[in-house]
Amino acid sequence: MRDRLGRECVYVPSCRFGLFVALRHWCPPGGRVLMSPVNDDVIFFVVLAAGLRPVQAPLNPFDASIDIDAVPDETWGSLSAVLTTNLYGNPDPAPELRERCDALGIPLFEDGAHAIGSEVGGRPVGAWGDASVFSLSKHAGAQTGGILALADPDRSTAVREACSELLAPRRMASELTYAIRPYAEAAVRRLGLRRAAWATMGLLGLTEREGIRMPLRPDALAGAVRSAPDLGAHDPWVRVDMHDYRLEPGPVRLRRVHRSLGRLDDVLRASRAGTELLLSTPWARPPADGTVQPLFRVPLLVADRDAAIAALARRRIVVGYLYDPPLDDYAGAAFTDPSPAPGNARWFARHALPVDPLRAREAAEALERSGARPAEPPEPPEPPGVSEAPEVSASQPLEPPKGATARGLGPPRG
Repeated sequence: MRDRLGRECVYVPSCRFGLFVALRHWCPPGGRVLMSPVNDDVIFFVVLAAGLRPVQAPLNPFDASIDIDAVPDETWGSLSAVLTTNLYGNPDPAPELRERCDALGIPLFEDGAHAIGSEVGGRPVGAWGDASVFSLSKHAGAQTGGILALADPDRSTAVREACSELLAPRRMASELTYAIRPYAEAAVRRLGLRRAAWATMGLLGLTEREGIRMPLRPDALAGAVRSAPDLGAHDPWVRVDMHDYRLEPGPVRLRRVHRSLGRLDDVLRASRAGTELLLSTPWARPPADGTVQPLFRVPLLVADRDAAIAALARRRIVVGYLYDPPLDDYAGAAFTDPSPAPGNARWFARHALPVDPLRAREAAEALERSGARPAEPPEPPEPPGVSEAPEVSASQPLEPPKGATARGLGPPRG
């Protein structure tokens, strides 16, 4: 990762853990962080755990990147930091955000969990921020681990010490579970026992979502926020789908991480080829500059996402990594500043169908046979001062079980 980014890198047990460390290192408690409302709720809770106030940004409706020009001047002046998402691997406008942050004297953080192979402005995603975080559970497929990359190598000692203080001790039972999980999943797939496996995982507490978003539990969350910065108080939300997110890594995990990173370039080449195929379909919005990134998921924009999910499920293609509704509609003004122009985020969250590019041809054929229609472009935003009512979306997979990911049985992890 140092070679890829040209930066000092620190291994962390998860992307979410690395982001918490970065936010605490750079931002004073009570600061305000501009972020995307179409994002994993776990990241939202990490920001709260760091003692910071999430501020939801207006978005480009076709790739959910931050729309810099739509952020009001007064919002820019109130910020302590900016956090990019690079959703599904589509880069946020990091060069422009870097310029804004430099002018304001605030840090830029890059969440590169989906974007380990993407580039923007002639640099890799993760090479623009004061700090950037990556997940090794996504493209690399290690199902553990992350990277915290630093622009200033002189900060690495302090960051490593902060990580050490927050790590939970290694547990033999967790190492054993991690070691055998891939083999158990492979056996379940061969035997066609997916539903039984999901029922068992539910009983063991390994799946914690009935829908796309986890339960907010606002009264309990308000109590946790009052104690922030405090990762422990927010642990019931931050740990969802990954209870070992702050666990000290053992040799089994580290060996698998090394093997997975050794295959990363092959995965990225295949992802770029699959992305190119999916971008040629009627449901895609190719980037204006024609650049094809090795996306983690390709967000096809469909009129009826529930029907499209069902069509893919019939081909055993599972849709995960849905982020609907947007975070400001999900959490409300008690916990976040809402976007000044929420319409684009709501439209994208309702219509985006994230397809694994490694199964691009199968997915395109299934959608074509189902008669899936492209989503109509969103209406232009309302004039300032005109409020929009939240749109309720029912977009759960019909089959296989909710929350599954296209690769293996595991739920979306950060």
